[in-house]
Amino acid sequence: MATILQLSSTPSPQLIHQVAQCLQEGGVVAVPTDSFYGLAVSPFNQGALERLMHIKGDRSHKPFPVLIGDPSQLTQLTEGIPDVARTLMKKFWPGLLTLVLQARSTLSPILTGGQGTIGVRQPNDPRVCELMKHTGPLTGTSANRTGQSPAQSAEDVTQQLGSVVDLIVDGGPTPGGQPSTVLQLVNGLRVLREGAVTRKQLAGILGQFSLGPHE
Repeated sequence: MATILQLSSTPSPQLIHQVAQCLQEGGVVAVPTDSFYGLAVSPFNQGALERLMHIKGDRSHKPFPVLIGDPSQLTQLTEGIPDVARTLMKKFWPGLLTLVLQARSTLSPILTGGQGTIGVRQPNDPRVCELMKHTGPLTGTSANRTGQSPAQSAEDVTQQLGSVVDLIVDGGPTPGGQPSTVLQLVNGLRVLREGAVTRKQLAGILGQFSLGPHE
């Protein structure tokens, strides 16, 4: 069964060390976010990504979203950040807006779903952002098997996935609610999934940028 680590208001040096070491060894860690618990592996570790894909089950080649602790970490994932992305990041990050950007060519097709793009956001949980400043970017797919309910507590994660993940970072219950809105910024602007951030909110910020129809 997974080892459970308690996350207080600030991640301790011991917790940071344990999580970072686990990730470096290709481990899978469940972490709280500003919506649900997520399954975190290093997006640069092929073996860990293969483990993650096996845990999640059939995803029909869907890409895995990535979380970052600070916008400066974007350069590890994408080669260019368009002005419209910077505008949206300034308004909605940290928060529930995933921006789909051109992926670096070195990233695994498992991570990108073979689409050449990468969905990234900075979660609105300072504890997790602080952790990622030490670990680097992490995958943020929901901590559940495909088709099952996302986990809102460490207990939920244990019940569903305790036998297949390595660490569970228990940060208390997460708020749940709507998932992040997913906005594609490659080859035009298009809402791939409307979630916590509405099209009206996006349109109010985008101004001169044209928001395409919902997919």
